[in-house]
Amino acid sequence: MPNVASLLATVPEARRQQIAIGTLIVLAAIFPILIDRNDADVDSMANAAAYATLALGLNIVVGFAGLLDLGYAAFFAIGAYTYGILTAYQLQPPWNDFWAVFQTLGLATPVPADIGDGMVVHFTLSFWIGLPLAACIAAGCGVLFGAPTLRLRGDYLAIVTLGFGEIVPIVVRNWSDLTNGAAGLNGVAAPRLFGWSFGVNSVPYYYVAMLMVAALIFISIRLRDSRIGRAWMAIREDEIAAGAMGVDRTRFKLLAFAIGAAFGGMTGVFYVAKLQTATPEMFGFPVSVMILVMVVFGGIGSVWGVVLGAFILQLLQSWWLQDLTEWLHILGRAVGSTTLQKIDLIESIELIFGVILVLMMLFRRQGLIPAVRPQAALTFDQQHAEVRRGGFSGLNLQGLGGDKRTGEIALDIKGVTVRFGGLTALNKVDLQVPTGSVVAVIGPNGSGKSTLFNAITGLLDNTEGSIRFHGDEMRGLPPHTILKKGIARTFQNLRLFPNLTVMDNALIGQHARLTTGVFKAIARPPSTRREEKAARDWAMEVFAIFGNRLVPRVGQMVLGLSYANRRRIEIARALASRPRILLLDEPTAGMNPAESLELAEQIKSLNDLGLTVLLIEHKLDVVTRLADTVYVLDHGDIIASGKPDEVRQNEAVLTAYLGRNAQAAVAGVA
Repeated sequence: MPNVASLLATVPEARRQQIAIGTLIVLAAIFPILIDRNDADVDSMANAAAYATLALGLNIVVGFAGLLDLGYAAFFAIGAYTYGILTAYQLQPPWNDFWAVFQTLGLATPVPADIGDGMVVHFTLSFWIGLPLAACIAAGCGVLFGAPTLRLRGDYLAIVTLGFGEIVPIVVRNWSDLTNGAAGLNGVAAPRLFGWSFGVNSVPYYYVAMLMVAALIFISIRLRDSRIGRAWMAIREDEIAAGAMGVDRTRFKLLAFAIGAAFGGMTGVFYVAKLQTATPEMFGFPVSVMILVMVVFGGIGSVWGVVLGAFILQLLQSWWLQDLTEWLHILGRAVGSTTLQKIDLIESIELIFGVILVLMMLFRRQGLIPAVRPQAALTFDQQHAEVRRGGFSGLNLQGLGGDKRTGEIALDIKGVTVRFGGLTALNKVDLQVPTGSVVAVIGPNGSGKSTLFNAITGLLDNTEGSIRFHGDEMRGLPPHTILKKGIARTFQNLRLFPNLTVMDNALIGQHARLTTGVFKAIARPPSTRREEKAARDWAMEVFAIFGNRLVPRVGQMVLGLSYANRRRIEIARALASRPRILLLDEPTAGMNPAESLELAEQIKSLNDLGLTVLLIEHKLDVVTRLADTVYVLDHGDIIASGKPDEVRQNEAVLTAYLGRNAQAAVAGVA
């Protein structure tokens, strides 16, 4: 008889996922019944679910966008105190006619003042309104905090977020008129549903928490698999390349902070409503660390992983360590060991979490459920299949069929100067690229070629002079705006997104041409599905240029591909953005002569369609084959320009680029 594993292997993966999710939903629904409504165990599961929602929020910031946040508990606190202040009896302004409208809406009611005569306001914010309200307030705080700080990276950003996480509890502790200080808020209202109060019964809180986990898992997966999620992951993988591919880095970092903060704010409302009290100690630095450990333990960037990690670690704290402590005490009494009888593992929870974090970093960095699954190797037939090329005539660059050779100047560079301190990398460079042409820039290493590309594409902010593209000034524009104008590029040193698939890299290249926002990414209306399908179809058309080099590998991670194929992917990613001009920085570097010739023919075919190309290349045979005009850079100066054959005979070029000893050899080849 076939075993269970072999039977499951015959079930499609999507169907297996549906079965697994359905099973989890049923188990979650009947859990209180299975344990005979043990209130303590149900409460522990509700707390674990709350921490799972926090972990999902931090996973958007850390896992998706790659922004290390050590103060995430601050947003948890903001949400908790938003609801607490608006339901407890702490904030009580004098009653007047202004509050009558709020009374009509059920948000406030007059009560007698504790001191003196008259009436004061008692806020009666509904729990169900408090959830989205706190989410919005926390998101706004995330934007306000992120706007001045997200220009920082790495350790510096972590230090700033750590400071923010410490500031919020300090403010709460000292703003006693609003928060009741260290004594905390008391009398926070329990949720009500159809007139029935949850009170202190753990079961309704458990179901609300599970519904929140399910909703936030759904939102996280929808965002991850959308234009929004791809932009976040591009920033995480390579921020510079993300900008060059059209991602507004500042905007999407702020968006990650805002959505992550919103998750934290909602959880704060739930948590304070369940406890019906809030104190500053509930939201300190250890909470931020615990949530971060949950994300790392489950798998950074893995939606299901962080949920599993949160449940395991929270239940470890509330169930298993407590039971293990009791067993150690029993063992200590049995063997007469006072040391074992005094052990309290719950008091050592931060140490235990630290040990878990170290062990995960040493032995399983990808977490319990990795965000990136190992890809099966291509079969021999897949690697050697003859995939018919889609044909260049079918490509529709910019949706207009490309730009024909009209004689108009597409890219006009005048007097461009770039200085790094006392070093002048480019010195009043003048260069013109006619529409529909191929222009090559050559020169020795360190002559300023890549600096020129960086200046054109907005990666340098210390540029002088003028860079006009079809009459529009590009200098001073951010990289994502320049890409949107139609200037796409590759890099001398590969800047791909290695932990994403070949298809995802091409879809990120189309980021600026797509329009899906947050709400459409979550709801996925027909217009969004059509846009996504069209983007994938266009990516496959671009891959078809490279035949069986890329087409069989669209689902493979870029990290595992050969250097030559990664070069092709970078070009395909740039082409996917539907550029009007393509800047290629040493595209054949690392390729053998046959591969270089193949790529040169493909570039030439693209140019025949009308794609304008500006090329940096060291292989003179490729330059001769492709270029209409060649510019030669040496120490930041243009020392020669003209037809390829003319430039190859120029003595200044031979001296600067090849050296005098090579002049005779080059002349012989020419």
